[in-house]
Amino acid sequence: MTFTTLEDAGKFYRNYAKAAGFSTRVRCTNRKGNEIKNQLITCSREGKWKSKISPTEKTNPTAGLNCPARIYIHTLKDVGAWIISKVVLDHSHPCCPSKAEMLKQYRELSMSIRRTIENNDEAGIRPSKTYQSFVAAAGGHRELNFIEKDVRNYITREVRNVSEQEDAKEFGKYFLRMKEKNPNFFFELELEEDQSIKLAFWADARSRAAFEYFGDVISFDTTYNTNRYNLVCGSFVGVNHHGQSTLLGCSLMKNEEIESFKWLFQCWSKDSFDRNWNDFLLNFGLADNKWLSGSREQAERELDAADFHTVIPCATKSSIEAQFQDAYTHAKFREVQAQFRGKANCITRLKNSALGYLVYEVVEQVSSSIFNNFSVTYDSVAAEVKCQCLLFESRGILCRHALSVLSFEQVSQVSPRYILERWSKKVKRRHTHIKSSHDEPLMEPRSKRFDQLVFRSQNICEFASESEELTAILHCAYDNVMAEMEALKAKRKGTSSLSHEDANLESVNELQSPPRIRTRGRPKNRLGSKLEKQIANATKKKKTKVLSEVNVMFFKFVVIEFIFLVNSLANV
Repeated sequence: MTFTTLEDAGKFYRNYAKAAGFSTRVRCTNRKGNEIKNQLITCSREGKWKSKISPTEKTNPTAGLNCPARIYIHTLKDVGAWIISKVVLDHSHPCCPSKAEMLKQYRELSMSIRRTIENNDEAGIRPSKTYQSFVAAAGGHRELNFIEKDVRNYITREVRNVSEQEDAKEFGKYFLRMKEKNPNFFFELELEEDQSIKLAFWADARSRAAFEYFGDVISFDTTYNTNRYNLVCGSFVGVNHHGQSTLLGCSLMKNEEIESFKWLFQCWSKDSFDRNWNDFLLNFGLADNKWLSGSREQAERELDAADFHTVIPCATKSSIEAQFQDAYTHAKFREVQAQFRGKANCITRLKNSALGYLVYEVVEQVSSSIFNNFSVTYDSVAAEVKCQCLLFESRGILCRHALSVLSFEQVSQVSPRYILERWSKKVKRRHTHIKSSHDEPLMEPRSKRFDQLVFRSQNICEFASESEELTAILHCAYDNVMAEMEALKAKRKGTSSLSHEDANLESVNELQSPPRIRTRGRPKNRLGSKLEKQIANATKKKKTKVLSEVNVMFFKFVVIEFIFLVNSLANV
């Protein structure tokens, strides 16, 4: 048999192997200079691997069975074609054509499958869930020509294929792209002498705008740690008007020394936080990581819409509760309602009064036998109320004890100072009009073209699915277009085009990744609390005590055995 090219000959044998139920591999290729003279293609179970480990029962399985099936292909000099000169069809193992499509050589991921895997990985969907969605869409495992391992391998090799040397550079390129999208994106870096990242801080435009409204109380947490480079991940977290945590800034620190925290808090301070981009771009190099996901932004938008279009009914007839109902978001109004319901367990008594300044004792029944006393002061002239529990000072809502006193005084409206603007649903906050900083995936040109075609074809498919006639028209159009594209592809066979975008990022390319470490999660040298240290010391003492007791018992046993042996020898 003769073929025009070596690829055609190899493709012919692979098609035969798939139909027969086995897979192939190129065993050897002989060349003369740069030209291929002949090639040997064998069954993938050719050869035999012998384990050097004993016993052999514990070694990994091997596919080699010295299978003799093979073909020899060599070129014809005069004709310029390729010929199969020798064929061996016998196998040393059974072949199964029905299972051939699940062999590694024939398993493949189509473009649509690959794009779905990439999108799901970007959204944080686990590979197992992605594979199960393919199974459900295809109608069962038998309808797929790939397995879950192929999905995981594609994510590891293609989607997350970033070398350690390129991590820091990609870190900086990400921030440059975010800065180009929105000039209010802020970041700063502190570099080591070898240009590796020592400290990093960043916050996008939406977080900076949210800081204006929710920056009164901020939590800084350094619990988390990166596995690969042992960098401490710190987060600045506030509370929005729905009572939810909102991310205001992020940081990476190589260590938790005092100087590191000083640098970080200087970046966070108002002066450094509002500096112009051009001032610090000259002094610092750059940073990465995805944060402030769109799901949080979308949830906040949905809650804002619910606050304006729905109403939570009042639990009591109090006009003060109606005042909070009109002003507060649903999330905070539910907290206020909990205080109004708890007011039923409070008994209010007047203790002292002088010139409009009243002191009340509020007794709250916690259980059938437990009563707690609280002192509440009320200034009728200034319309101020203050409770001993300090719930308003800590949580920003009036406590049940203060509400009980206001009800006792028959107050119909609370002072505006107790209706905080940060919980209001009527304030138009600037940060809600700013999008979060999201990076567009860096796709190959083919992937971009594929997404564009899929997006345009969705409307056509939806329209054609309305009837059988429209579906038949679309099928006919697809067949014609497919034939035309195959003809064009055959005409252009052997030619290729290459396009790429080049960027001059000298400052970014100088960045180096921190030293790689082998660890998972937070290391044991984390700054633990006093309670953790006490528990660890107590456990250590307990283990030492048990070990000492075991050693004493063993020593006694040895002594007894020695005495018994001496007595036996003496009797002899």
